[in-house]
Amino acid sequence: MSAERGDSGGAEFERVLENLRGRITDGTYALGALLPPQRELAQEFGVSRDTVQRVLRELKSERLVESRQGSGTRVVKEPIHSLTRPQDDPLIRPTLAPFINRAFAQKVVQLDVFTLTSESLDAHIRMQALRIRAKEIPPPERIEVRLLLPDTSMEFPYLRALGVKKAADGRDEAPPLDRLQAQIQERFRGISARHTSSLRASLIDLETEGVVPSARVEIRQVAMAPPFKLYLRPKAEALSGPYEVLKRTIRLDDGTEIEALDVLGLGSTLLRYVNDEGDPNSTGSVYMGSMQAWFDSCWEHLATPV
Repeated sequence: MSAERGDSGGAEFERVLENLRGRITDGTYALGALLPPQRELAQEFGVSRDTVQRVLRELKSERLVESRQGSGTRVVKEPIHSLTRPQDDPLIRPTLAPFINRAFAQKVVQLDVFTLTSESLDAHIRMQALRIRAKEIPPPERIEVRLLLPDTSMEFPYLRALGVKKAADGRDEAPPLDRLQAQIQERFRGISARHTSSLRASLIDLETEGVVPSARVEIRQVAMAPPFKLYLRPKAEALSGPYEVLKRTIRLDDGTEIEALDVLGLGSTLLRYVNDEGDPNSTGSVYMGSMQAWFDSCWEHLATPV
């Protein structure tokens, strides 16, 4: 059956994972909802049951779902970056979706972002591109995005292999730790490259197709492991939040399951700061100014173009 083609590699796994993670993020599968049975998911995506099971294990390790025998798989945590979560109290529980909505409500869209990967941002940017094409929002006159990412070749204090939980089928001995570490690093590079490419294409295509007059996406790397993520609308507002370091199981493409140190991005808590032009000494104004100055200095003096 064609569903088996490519399942041994990472492409089909990543495709299904991104789709299901996106459905949890955009509210298709809301908090407390059951995901479709594994057989249905396998048929829908044209993959094997084994691939679906791997994806569900990954979502479980990210603390987004919980599986119980006889009860199916249920969404147990709604990502902070939810595309549909109402922002009832933005001072207490801000989310990325309203922040991006406000950015794209301007005639000139300006975003400065510092993050481990552009995974969360990519989903929201693609949503805005769809809204512009569907004429749900007016096309901006100009889009300017500066994306600051860590150098993917550097050593991270997280993204580390700790040991083998289960060797690949048919393998007597587990691979050495340094080889597992190399595989984790390659996995990270693939995730980062895929989402930065998607984000860039989503915006540049708007200009190429004549939907918006101008779209500029600049991406630079810095030799720094992000302890937090930062989203800036210059002179307007900022969102920032720390990455939570956790131990979790990662299944590699060859079937080896390892324990690793990773960071939680989709569920990280964000804080919002607003530039109060009436009071330049307010907490929001001071934070905005200091973080913008920090971003600009890293961009100018430490980062290299990608």
